[in-house]
Amino acid sequence: MRPRDRRIPDGVEPAAAMSGARGTAAGPGGAVLWTRPLDRRSPLPLSRQLAAALRAAVATGDIAAGARLPSTRGLAAELGLARSTVVAVFEQLAAEGYIAARPGSGYFVAARSMPARPPEACPASAAPRLSRQGAAMHGLLPATRQARPFETGYAEIDGQFVTTWKRLAARTLAGRSAAAWQYGDPRGDLELRRAIAEYLAAARGVRCRPEQVVLTSGTQQGLSHVARILVDPGDAVWVEDPCYRSAFDIFRAAEAHVVPVPVDAQGLDVAAAPAEAMPPRLLYTTPSRQYPLGMAMPLARRLALLDWAAASGAWIVEDDYESEFQRPGGMLPSLQGLDRGGRVIYLGTFSKLLFPSLRLGYAVLPDSLVEPFATARHLTDRQSSGIMQAMMTEFIRAGHFARHLKRLRALYAARQAFLSELLARRVGGLLDVRPVESGMYLTAWLPAGWSDRAVAAALGEAGISALPLSALTLATPRPPGLVLGYTGHAEAAMARAVERMAMVLGAQTGLIKSIKLELRSDQLAS
Repeated sequence: MRPRDRRIPDGVEPAAAMSGARGTAAGPGGAVLWTRPLDRRSPLPLSRQLAAALRAAVATGDIAAGARLPSTRGLAAELGLARSTVVAVFEQLAAEGYIAARPGSGYFVAARSMPARPPEACPASAAPRLSRQGAAMHGLLPATRQARPFETGYAEIDGQFVTTWKRLAARTLAGRSAAAWQYGDPRGDLELRRAIAEYLAAARGVRCRPEQVVLTSGTQQGLSHVARILVDPGDAVWVEDPCYRSAFDIFRAAEAHVVPVPVDAQGLDVAAAPAEAMPPRLLYTTPSRQYPLGMAMPLARRLALLDWAAASGAWIVEDDYESEFQRPGGMLPSLQGLDRGGRVIYLGTFSKLLFPSLRLGYAVLPDSLVEPFATARHLTDRQSSGIMQAMMTEFIRAGHFARHLKRLRALYAARQAFLSELLARRVGGLLDVRPVESGMYLTAWLPAGWSDRAVAAALGEAGISALPLSALTLATPRPPGLVLGYTGHAEAAMARAVERMAMVLGAQTGLIKSIKLELRSDQLAS
C-alpha cells in the first residue's frame, strides 16, 4: 500500500526545509539544509513544488555540481512527504539532466550543471550576436497598427460577407474530409490552386496551370520567398521609387543592393535607372496600380519592360496590387499574361480582399521556380491552414468571390468619392486630392515646402493615421504628400477625422507663417 504524505500543521516546516544553509548535511538520512519551505496551502502539488525548488537550487549553485543529495528516505522524513513522492521527483530530475543516479551510492548533482552565479550578477539583458541578416532586420518591426482613420490596408467587412463566411465555415467543418485536418501539400490544396488559376485567367489574363500556383500567407511572404531563392548578398534588386516599404525592407534584409528606379506618370521606367547601377538580378513593380502614387502602367511600357527583362536576364516580381478594384472594361492584362520569356513572378493576396487576418495569398511562378519556392514555404511554416483553404475554394467555386469583388468595387469607388469631396470642401486649400482609378487609398498633396512627416506626426497626436509620402520615397525627390486609406473606416468616423484634420492643418499653416516671419526678420537684421 502506497504510504501517505505525513502531514505537518499549516505554517510549520521541518528545520531542514527552513534553514537554507548551503552544502550542509544534517537530520535523518543526511538531508541537506537547502530548500525553501513547501507551501501546503498552495494548489500546486507538493511534488511539483519540491521539483521546482531542487531545479532552482542546482541552477543557482546552492547545491554544488557533484554534490550528493540526501537519501530519498531521509529527505521524505525531513519534509513530511511519502518516500514514493521524493523518488518520483528524483527520477524526473534525473531524466531532465539536473541530477544523476550512481548505483549503490545515491543521487548526485550533474557535473555539467549550470555554474553558480549570484542572481544579482546576472545581466538584465544581453545583446545577442546576430547573423548579418538578423542585424539587417534591426529596427524593421513596425508599430502595432491601429484601426483609425486613415490607416491603410483595412478591408470592408460587412454583414453580408460575415454571414456567408460563417455558413461556409459551418459547412466545411461539418463535411470536409480528414485531409483538411492533417498536413497537406506545401504548394496548397490542388482544388484551390485550380480555382485560383481559373480566376486569374478570366480576370487578369494570367497564363498558368495549377501546378505553377503556390499558396502563401500573403504578398510579404511571397516576396520573402522570392528573395530567399533568387537573391544572394550583394545582388542588385531594382525597386520602384516611391516603393511599398515592406518590399524594400525584405530585399534589404536579404542583403541585396537595392537600387531605386524613379516612377513617372506611366509607372516604373527602367530607362531612368541610374547609369552606374549594377545589372539587376530582380526587379519589383506594381504595374496595375503603382503604390503609392496610383497610376497604371500602360501597355507600351509593359511590353518594353518585358523586352528589357528578356534581354537582361532579370526576373520581374509583379505585385498585382489592388487590380481587383479597377473597372473590368478598363483593366490592362497582367505583365505575367503578356510575358513569353518566363521571367515574371506574379504575386497576389486574398487578405486585403476579404479580411487581413485571413493570411492567404498566392504566387504564380515559372516552372523552374516552383520547386524551390514550394520548398521555401515548407521550411518556413509548412503550409496554409487546410480549413481556410477549403473555405476559400468553396467561396470561389460558389460564385461568392466574384459577387464580393463586384460589391466592394462599387463600395470603394463611392467611399473614395465621399472622402475626396469631403477633403476638397474642408481642407481644399491645404490638401490637393487627385482621384484615381478606384482602390483602397488616396494620395493627397501638401503645399510646397511643408514637411509631410511633421504633419503626419501632428495628425497622429489628434488620433488620425496618415502615412507621409517621404517615408516611402527612397531617392527621387517628391512634393510632400499623405497616403490616406479610406476602406474599413465608416463615413461618419472619416467625417469627424477630417474636421480634426482641418484644425491640425490650420495650426500648421500658422506655424509655418510664424517661421517664415522669423526668417525674414533675421534676414533684415543681418
